[in-house]
Amino acid sequence: MPELDFRSPRLFVDAPLGAGATVALERDQSNYLGNVLRLGAGDSVLVFNGHDGEWRAEIGGRKRPDTLAIITQTRAQDRLPDVAYVFAPLKHARLDYMVQKAVEMGAARLVPVLTRFTQVSRVNGERMRANVVEAAEQCGIISLAEVADPLPLERFLAGRDQARLLVFCDEAAEVANPVQALQAATATKAGIDVLIGPEGGFAEEERALLLRQPSILRLALGPRILRADTAAVAALALVQAALGDWGANS
Repeated sequence: MPELDFRSPRLFVDAPLGAGATVALERDQSNYLGNVLRLGAGDSVLVFNGHDGEWRAEIGGRKRPDTLAIITQTRAQDRLPDVAYVFAPLKHARLDYMVQKAVEMGAARLVPVLTRFTQVSRVNGERMRANVVEAAEQCGIISLAEVADPLPLERFLAGRDQARLLVFCDEAAEVANPVQALQAATATKAGIDVLIGPEGGFAEEERALLLRQPSILRLALGPRILRADTAAVAALALVQAALGDWGANS
């Protein structure tokens, strides 16, 4: 892992970044830098936009921060592993937590799917994107995970690339060693989809549909039933360690 600067504030900006560029701050960013962090003209921050790497920038403005002068690149742009986190949405606070942790674990795409026992039928995509940005700002991440629109599980399965490995985390699966199962799986260049169901589990017809999918790996996440937000962290950690960018396969 490269040495990261965790002392400097980090800010996502929706603007092109390059040496000599000037970026206008949004009102909430100006408030955050000036009133929360007590920074002003001449102070420096790190900025990223998900495309152009990470840059050091100098704050400008007389009464309050209103611009950033982009000075020098501190890190080149990287790429997230091709891992999609596919999940049944949860209620507000737990969904916020799950999105933030999925970003920290390196998921490149977040895909909400609606199942028979999903407790939440409406998903606030803007709130999810805000949580993606916040997690990236706090954890030194410079590639932003994509947030997909919610869709029924059946439509997701019908539209997904069949060459991708589907890691189906199923509470009804026989308990076995998930690390060994993942290490024995074939990682495809097409990517990996990690699927976690709702609190009430999958309906039998959904499970039958899932088990008919090609390139599927059915996993039990240990001998205890995990909450869906906990299962997200456990499943992504296993996948990243065995097939993602944590280990020898990266």
